[in-house]
Amino acid sequence: MSETLSGSDWLARAIAASGSSHVFFIDAVLRRTLVALEGLGVRRELAHTEKGVVYMADGYARIAGKPTFCFAQSVGAANMAAALQDAYLARAPIVALTGHKPPAHQNRNAYQEIPHAPLFAPVTKFSTDVNAAADLPRALRQALRASIAGTPRPVHLDLNGISAEIIELGTVSEPPTIDPVLMGMPPHRPTPGDDEISRAAAAICAARRVVIVAGAGALQSGCGAELLALGAALAAPIGTSLGARGIIPTRHPLAIGVVGNYAAPPANQIVHGADLVVFIGCHTGDQVTHTWRIPAPETPVVQIDIDPLELGRSYSNTLGLCGDPRETLRKLLAAIGKPMRDGGFAEQAAGLMAAWRAEMASAFASTRSPVQVERLCAEIERALPEDGILVADTGYSGIWTGTCIELNGAGQSYLRAAGSLGWSFPAALGAKLAAPDRKVICFSGDGAFYYHLAELETARRRGIATVTVINNNSGFGQGWPNLVRMQGNTPGRPEEMLRFGPTDFAKVAESFGVAGIRVTDPADLAPALARAVAMDEPVVVDVVTEINDRAPAPWQPA
Repeated sequence: MSETLSGSDWLARAIAASGSSHVFFIDAVLRRTLVALEGLGVRRELAHTEKGVVYMADGYARIAGKPTFCFAQSVGAANMAAALQDAYLARAPIVALTGHKPPAHQNRNAYQEIPHAPLFAPVTKFSTDVNAAADLPRALRQALRASIAGTPRPVHLDLNGISAEIIELGTVSEPPTIDPVLMGMPPHRPTPGDDEISRAAAAICAARRVVIVAGAGALQSGCGAELLALGAALAAPIGTSLGARGIIPTRHPLAIGVVGNYAAPPANQIVHGADLVVFIGCHTGDQVTHTWRIPAPETPVVQIDIDPLELGRSYSNTLGLCGDPRETLRKLLAAIGKPMRDGGFAEQAAGLMAAWRAEMASAFASTRSPVQVERLCAEIERALPEDGILVADTGYSGIWTGTCIELNGAGQSYLRAAGSLGWSFPAALGAKLAAPDRKVICFSGDGAFYYHLAELETARRRGIATVTVINNNSGFGQGWPNLVRMQGNTPGRPEEMLRFGPTDFAKVAESFGVAGIRVTDPADLAPALARAVAMDEPVVVDVVTEINDRAPAPWQPA
């Protein structure tokens, strides 16, 4: 007969059994569970905001490749739901646990209580109330399954009690075991039927100019080797979404970099010239397709995705293959064999990439002060270890790092914000906790860093040794020139809308007890980054740049 456990003991043991080494929370919630977790070797990471909690869990989940737990009490549920948007868009498997006031208190103007279900519905794959401890095992198993099956995404359990105390004080008679299948991504690797594979192979081989575009689903499937093999077999250039940056070596002769809104100019031009595009684990949204212009809407597409709802979502002329990208590619490669291919298109693409890099060489070597951002990117590329993790914020931070920092496609990892400004710093802390032996460099603008600079205290208190590089241009640089143009001769000061600071973030870091290095001269960049990477403690490198610097602009058809 199974041992009867309190809800808190059962949950703590189940979390430990899932393989989680850390949970992320903000007080006051699941206190008994948190106490029990200490004895089970699971570290409890207290942050300063619910968003910080979720973003740390997000970074951890993306590097660990498995479901990750975060907690908030009832009144913090709305903040937690807002933070899950980025994890939802980026396909991170987060298990969010919140408390709620008992059912008898609902719909009676209870203090600090609003309905949670509508908040979590748009940002989770699965969300449910758990009103009795006996229901916890079933609900948690379902949540874990939903978080990683098909397209990984966040899930939510709303536990009875403002701090989940009713669940914790209840009893559970089931053993706290977790199916090993639920402990990592992907849990299943289905493949299409042989007839579907044959049809796709024939369509691909019939096209003269083929381009491959890989997305986050390909990265999660771990199919970098298969991508390169397919590209070699077809003499096909390979692009990626920003979320799949680094799945292959970005300097590989077939690599054309990020495609879409955040692309360097040659990438979109190459994809637009294709007779057929193979999308692999890529959700064909507006960002990776430059608002559905790259490739053109009428272009034939072969799309591989584990989620059948994604097949043909954006391109009507789609031949869809529903399956795990890695295993589907292996079957497709066997069907394609070694066809005779004209390598001219791939050579043309490589020539465009080489010409663009040559054009950018002077910017990468710039000696201008304030520091030119391309030079900063070049120095980060040199400083990032062979197994390093680069974490980038949204907007210009994503464009700079996605176009100007090359990755080895082997030991290095790249994480990017799916749209939430300020995500990168707490996410980098989570990534470091998931990979304590790897160096983590965070690239953030100053506007983004202001969002969560309180987590400097978390980094110091918990000894989380990340290197945070701040592109400090004293404003929101991405929109600055447009705003100045809009202002024109109209009376007023555009500075009041997009400029702030100047702030010395090295001194801010030092006030938190964190090491700070300020760089104003590009000659000091390399030694500053080398010193920061060598330090076994959190450090902020504050780099003074110019707000009028423009990130590379994507090519688009007339």
